[in-house]
Amino acid sequence: MEFRQLHYFVAVVEAGSVSAASRRVHVAQPALTRQIRLLEEDLETRLFERHARGMRLTVAGQALYEEAQALLDRRTRLRARLTALGQGVVGKVSLGVTVTHLWVPEVAGLLRRYRDRYPRVAFEVFPLLSGPQLERLREGRLDAGILYLDDGGHPGLEARRLEEDHLILAVPEGSSWAEAPPARLSDLAEADFVWGFRSASPVYYDRMQTHFQRLGFHPRVVQYGADNIAILSMVAAGLGIAILPAASRCHPMPGIRFVELAELRACEMPLWFAWRADNDAPALRNLVALVTQRD
Repeated sequence: MEFRQLHYFVAVVEAGSVSAASRRVHVAQPALTRQIRLLEEDLETRLFERHARGMRLTVAGQALYEEAQALLDRRTRLRARLTALGQGVVGKVSLGVTVTHLWVPEVAGLLRRYRDRYPRVAFEVFPLLSGPQLERLREGRLDAGILYLDDGGHPGLEARRLEEDHLILAVPEGSSWAEAPPARLSDLAEADFVWGFRSASPVYYDRMQTHFQRLGFHPRVVQYGADNIAILSMVAAGLGIAILPAASRCHPMPGIRFVELAELRACEMPLWFAWRADNDAPALRNLVALVTQRD
């Protein structure tokens, strides 16, 4: 029993005769009659009572008609779904985003453009630091990530630059630094700093430390925060000052004053969009295409 035969059978039932069905499905009447006969032989039962005034369904024929309609409808829906999946217009994409960049306009704009173009694809967004993102990408637990990467490349990953960022100083709004901002990093030699852990974002941490070493700057770290949001909270509480990506200004954090320094602006912190090279999911390919269009 083939779907083609079921299609012909339903056409005969609904048209009321083989001749009328022949015109509907654009198949010659003898060929259509033969297909109905083959279907009956395959099922080993008569589907129609044939008489001078036409054809009438048998009990078995009526049962097959009801089931055939359901099967053909399911087939149509399945084909449409598979086509949509293959084109990446339905499904889901799991995306990691560094905590700092959840509010960045460039990131929000990318998500919005993708949503506008592919409204039936669901995003699963995970606020993760670069280190955990990289680990999940390698393990195949994320489709893509927005994170800090070095320029040396990572085996098994593809990446595109998404945004250029730099460093900025964050101080408590009521501190003396907010009233009289420092001109150079050397002015902060005696300041108490809130810092992050290297494991959270090794590339970001190492790039920052290398930049400070070139400048001969050695911050006095007295507090540690698990991520940049925690660090900002500690700065707002007056526990110290911090050096963070300039994108941190996009986060609505009260009690913070951000200060631009030329020496911090000189430390480039590019943000990358990365994905596994062997992930050929159509929904992901469409997201990569949107990122690439910005290059």
